[in-house]
Amino acid sequence: MRTQTAFSHEEMPTIERVGTPEELVERARGLAPALRERAAETETLRQPPEATRQDIQRTGIHRLFQPARFGGADAPFRAAVDVMTALGQACGSTAWAVVQNISHNSMMCRWPLEAQEDVWRNNPAALLSGILIPNIGRARRVDGGYVLSGRWPFVSGVSLADWALFTAFTPGPDGQEEDRHFLVPKSDYQILDTWYAMGLKGSASHDVSLDEVFVPEHRTTTIETMRAREARYPGEPINLRAPLYCMFGVFIGSTALGIAEGAVKTYLDQVRGRISRASSRAVTDFSTQHVKVAEALACIQAARLLIYGACDQITEILELGRLPTDEERARCRAEATFAGQLSTRAVNVVWDAAGGGAIYDRNPLSRYFCDMSAANRHITQNWDVSAITHGRVVLGLPIDNPTL
Repeated sequence: MRTQTAFSHEEMPTIERVGTPEELVERARGLAPALRERAAETETLRQPPEATRQDIQRTGIHRLFQPARFGGADAPFRAAVDVMTALGQACGSTAWAVVQNISHNSMMCRWPLEAQEDVWRNNPAALLSGILIPNIGRARRVDGGYVLSGRWPFVSGVSLADWALFTAFTPGPDGQEEDRHFLVPKSDYQILDTWYAMGLKGSASHDVSLDEVFVPEHRTTTIETMRAREARYPGEPINLRAPLYCMFGVFIGSTALGIAEGAVKTYLDQVRGRISRASSRAVTDFSTQHVKVAEALACIQAARLLIYGACDQITEILELGRLPTDEERARCRAEATFAGQLSTRAVNVVWDAAGGGAIYDRNPLSRYFCDMSAANRHITQNWDVSAITHGRVVLGLPIDNPTL
């Protein structure tokens, strides 16, 4: 069995960097107007158009957490928040696909170096997607690797991806079931045309099927490698040793925040010039509007502070040279989830304030409302799940989320 080799920093050749984290954030903001213009086309296609795929790869915004040895930015966590909010404001569907690219690039850093080279050696700008639900896939060990089968839903951005990550249960070395992660090229899986949804319509979140696909040993890893780990060399970027499932919730929450920011801005732009048909008064004269605007803005500000705070908490812990405790990981996930709840509340407030004109498909506010409704169904945005995990750990019970 191939081991998870700890390569030294000196052994890893580097190539030209895609850009600094600050440059990638600015590129995302610069790309937003084009994504906004393509939002309707993205929904019609049920995936980002080819021009968007090329823009993502050209700007390298998905390479925030790719290791520097492959040209990535090795960015701080806050940079991903800023990229995702910029994209979410413009097009929720595109943002939902890109957050998968960013997160799965980050996860790829935990695979053996040989697997990373398979993906990035000849195509450093490769796009990755994936789905991390192990109980709907099965894998069995064979000589040199595993044979993987299953059908996974919600593989967001898969139509754009060059590779995808899947999880499945397989017998482990001690006879117990093991949650193992698999890296698979697009030539080895079948995309099923299933994504007909009420929100995030253009995120290409199709089902994917694999039937008896051989995955070599070096393209697999276990869930344990996704957890926080000690530094392997001085100055190692913290994104390479962070609790990845924990941070995934932060980045999903950042995407939801961007959608909320886009919805509130759209509403403000619309309401400032709106006249009530019933009274012929400016809608901005009504005090009820003042209350709703203030509430929506407060929700967004609070959500942003929670998201940044979660990033800063994990950053500080890792920079101190220790690993986050169960309570700290659970708290990070819970606060990111609550930020998503606040973002949802902001969208609902302006949706209720907008009146009948908001329900037309031609009104961008309806797209933001539907996108947020869909985003809020993601498991990382389920407040009951995240709150239970955090609350039970605070009260002295063992953590109940195996991914954290």
